[in-house]
Amino acid sequence: MKVSDILRIKGGTLFTATPDESLLAALKLMADRDIGSLVVMNHGELVGMVTVRELTQVLVKTNGNIGTSTVRAAMDDHPLTCTSETDMDEVRRMMLDKHARYMPVMNKKMLMGVISFHDVARAVVDSQNFENQMLKAYIHDWPEGQEPAEASKL
Repeated sequence: MKVSDILRIKGGTLFTATPDESLLAALKLMADRDIGSLVVMNHGELVGMVTVRELTQVLVKTNGNIGTSTVRAAMDDHPLTCTSETDMDEVRRMMLDKHARYMPVMNKKMLMGVISFHDVARAVVDSQNFENQMLKAYIHDWPEGQEPAEASKL
């Protein structure tokens, strides 16, 4: 499975911010859209990522008073990225190694989407469910609605 498979299911809605945008406006957009990250773009290029993690760090550092802080003050200016052709096993490894919850998907300098650790986990579960269905279909006499441990008691 590749990242492109997740993007195809997820859809193409993207939310971005600019580095000079107020941090409060970015936070409001994230709250309004119920999202955990914004890709930071400047003149059509990826320059960073701001997530709940970075926002929490700024809030703690400023005692909850972000005032006129900008996105630039909070963003990760070297976010982990992948391409739509990156294999899901590689994405999982990268996200786990770097503790990344969100990853921009790039095609050279073009932003294709953002995947989250939740998207990756859902894809793995869906893939495993499909594989289980195929295995059960392959075993013609599988008792309907029974799990392997129950079937072995028969």
